[in-house]
Amino acid sequence: MGKMSQEQQKFALMVAHLILFAESLGYGVTFGDAYRDPRWAGPLGKSGVYGHPNSYHKKRLAVDLNLFRDGEYLTEDSDHKPLGEYWESMGGTWGGRFNDGNHYSLGEAR
Repeated sequence: MGKMSQEQQKFALMVAHLILFAESLGYGVTFGDAYRDPRWAGPLGKSGVYGHPNSYHKKRLAVDLNLFRDGEYLTEDSDHKPLGEYWESMGGTWGGRFNDGNHYSLGEAR
């Protein structure tokens, strides 16, 4: 198994823990942007319709999560803070540190 596959599996497990943590705090979660298909976002290292050329979404190491409480969609970065801090405690990078609060990745901010 290659290093990328190992990182992707680690990331997937971390996301599972994050979602369970969110549920324990009374949040509902849906997926936003996860994998960025190269047919739309351009292959790794190249610009496409949207996203950074080396986006961790393209590497399957980032996800944007939609957060809800009592049926209300929460849009502020601060709404994600408890989850972001938990994510960082697991070794992830939280987008709330760079004005993208619903972004969770395994690697540098992109």
